[in-house]
Amino acid sequence: MAALDDFRAFDVNGGSLSLWTFRKSVRPGATIPTYTGHWVAITETLESALKTAIITARDQITETIEYDLLAQNNESSALTITTMETNAGLIVDAAQDELDTKRARSLKHLQNTDFYSAKIFSNGQTLHAVAKTNNSWRTKKVSGLIPVVFSDDELEVEPDPAFSLSKYFDFFVLDSNVLISDKGDFESVVNYKQAHLEEFTALQAEADFSGIFTDTAEIAAFVGSNKIQLRRAFAIRQKGHYKDANFMNLLRTNFSQAGLTINYDAAGRIIPCAATCPDIFQALLDHRLMSRFSEKNYDVQSTSDV
Repeated sequence: MAALDDFRAFDVNGGSLSLWTFRKSVRPGATIPTYTGHWVAITETLESALKTAIITARDQITETIEYDLLAQNNESSALTITTMETNAGLIVDAAQDELDTKRARSLKHLQNTDFYSAKIFSNGQTLHAVAKTNNSWRTKKVSGLIPVVFSDDELEVEPDPAFSLSKYFDFFVLDSNVLISDKGDFESVVNYKQAHLEEFTALQAEADFSGIFTDTAEIAAFVGSNKIQLRRAFAIRQKGHYKDANFMNLLRTNFSQAGLTINYDAAGRIIPCAATCPDIFQALLDHRLMSRFSEKNYDVQSTSDV
């Protein structure tokens, strides 16, 4: 809860706010994204509205959960992770100073950007409240529309493009801590999916992993580029149960009792197929548990010792 306590203690209203818009790009063969940012001059009214939205979002967070590939939060909790474990620190670095050369001076600095950050400096600390941009920032979404505004009881053409900012934020960065409200958008901004793809490729190349199967083609097809399955594959590699001979022997002995469908060949290797891959992943994650009370089997999201 230390990260949340620091967030609560941060003086939002007393700080100076600047708004930064960002484009994200990834060079071919790279997993680390490049962030190009421009700061935008805003009115006092918009600054006040953004600060109010940040405080409202902060007040809704009552608990934190340590970030895990399979962990999920709800509307009153946030996932926590450090900048050292993510690319979030690159966003902070890209918005270090409001230099004149980084000021947005044309629409091209705003249109088709990927996300924005409300950056607040207060008492020697800097807070970034980050959100993905919506369709109002995409030129291809508005090119076939006539922008209008309701004024003086009638509609008239709006000569300048309009952008909308969300009252909600996907994640916050304060010092070395990241508090995540929307896991999917956070992972999209910091490029977690690409990192997971690289990890899955490495997992398939491991002899300890490929050796437990007759063939890994069905596993590869099952995971594909699905971000949820990529997370699960990453977690399987982190846990490393497939390297534990005792775990694998107990799995082969008890899979049926656990309500799992897993096929083996005569040599004791798993025979994957489209129908059994979900159960294979549950087993390798150790996410199929049996209650000692009801004697029923349950799937769980994560496992931790008690």
